[in-house]
Amino acid sequence: MELLTEGGFGGASIRCRPYESGDKSPRLTSNISLLACTEAFLNPNTAMPDLVETETEGPIRTIRLNRPDKRNALNADLVTALKDALAAAEDDSVRVIVLTGNGSAFSAGADLASLKALRKASPRENERDSRHLAELFRQIYQHPKPVVANVNGHAIGGGCGLAAVCDFSLVADDAKLGFSEVRIGFVPAIVMVFVRRKLGEAAARDLLLRGRLVPAAEASEVGLVHRAVSPADLDDEVEGLAHELATETSESAVALTKRMLAQVPGMGFDEAVDYAVQMNAFARETQDCQDGIDAFLNDEDPPWTANATT
Repeated sequence: MELLTEGGFGGASIRCRPYESGDKSPRLTSNISLLACTEAFLNPNTAMPDLVETETEGPIRTIRLNRPDKRNALNADLVTALKDALAAAEDDSVRVIVLTGNGSAFSAGADLASLKALRKASPRENERDSRHLAELFRQIYQHPKPVVANVNGHAIGGGCGLAAVCDFSLVADDAKLGFSEVRIGFVPAIVMVFVRRKLGEAAARDLLLRGRLVPAAEASEVGLVHRAVSPADLDDEVEGLAHELATETSESAVALTKRMLAQVPGMGFDEAVDYAVQMNAFARETQDCQDGIDAFLNDEDPPWTANATT
């Protein structure tokens, strides 16, 4: 039997899996207790809870964080599960992704076990864990499909970052959001890259330097999220937006627009204009553009709308 420690987001808890070489002795990594690992070793048919749940309804894929007992706090395994689910959602049958949490919270940031492990992690382990989270945020931000956050409860620290990097974030109006890192001596380094693109400097400084939690309405007013919604109406509002995106917009046009939104802010003015010219010319040759123009000229619905109603 071999113990593998993983610092940062996952190093303080344990998970069991077989050696890759085929040896049936368990390997211990992160996520469940030693007791559960022992049970899994003695009874290999024991089912382990999924860290994320996915559901597909037509062209809409819903991904749910599934650590309700931990308020969906982020650790290494949950980040991995989210990355895998997002990669699977690049399937052609999926048009829109909805990201939400099971239980009363959307995501309460990093869990306590992870914070304890962080203190003993090596610099290399800390860098690896930081990069792991950064890759998740970038995957959402650059995903070819629009991602809608259904923020069903509090979103704090990395959980707030998770909501902020989505294309759209609808938030229950009784939820609190914020980046509390500076209040425990931490730095909101990774999320800052994305929040600074989204907000003006004054609003970003207010949220990141004070580390306070703000009501959903205030988060909406400063532009961190799109709007605050009554909890009773939240699911319907998210469903309506997801359906609109899935049936009223071109898949290729949305993917190209998202790519440009990610790339343009890092360019100089002349470079950005030249890039825009090239993308404009490229888009004209896509099948969706050709079909959309034909439908417009013939006073018909474009294929993505017509197909959705059949």
